[in-house]
Amino acid sequence: MLAARFTPERLTVEKGFTFIEMLVAMAVMATLGLLATPSLRDYLRDCRRAATVNAVAHAVYTARALAGALGQSVELCASTDGRNCGGGTDWTGSLLLRAPASGSAPLRVVPLSLDRSRQSLRSNREVLRFAPLAPSATTATLIVCDDRGSPAAAAVIVSRTGRPRIADRDASGRRLTCP
Repeated sequence: MLAARFTPERLTVEKGFTFIEMLVAMAVMATLGLLATPSLRDYLRDCRRAATVNAVAHAVYTARALAGALGQSVELCASTDGRNCGGGTDWTGSLLLRAPASGSAPLRVVPLSLDRSRQSLRSNREVLRFAPLAPSATTATLIVCDDRGSPAAAAVIVSRTGRPRIADRDASGRRLTCP
C-alpha cells in the first residue's frame, strides 16, 4: 500500500477590518451620537440651572449668616457693576451683599455667568433685607429661567425667617412663569 504524503498548506490570516465593516461601525456610532445629543444638551442645561440656583441659595444663606455675625442688617440685591445695587427685579448680573448701616464697600459679590448659558434670574423684590437678632427677612421668590421657558424653571423661595428652599413651583403652589 502506498502512503500519501500530505503537506500542510500555509493559511494566511488577515488582520483588521474590511472597508465595509468600518463603514457599518461608523454609521452605528453616528446614529448613537445623534440620539444622545439632545439628552446631553438638556443634561448640561439642567446642570447650569442647578449651579445658578445653588449660587443664589448660597448667597441667601451667606446674607443671613452675616446679619447674625455682624449684628446689623444685611441686604442682598442685584448689581451690574459689583459696587452698587442695580434696582429692579432683573437679577441677571451679579449678586451683592452689603451692610447699609456701615456705608462701606460690599461684603460679598457673587458673580453669575448667566449670559453665556442663556439664563435669566428674576425676583419679585428689588432688595432682600436680613435682620440681625430676630431671624427675619424679606420674603421673596427668585426664578431662574433658560431658553426652555417655564417647564424648566426653578425657584429659590426665601421664607420670613430668611431660609431659602429650592422648588419648581412658587410659594402658592402655582407653576413658575418665565418672561
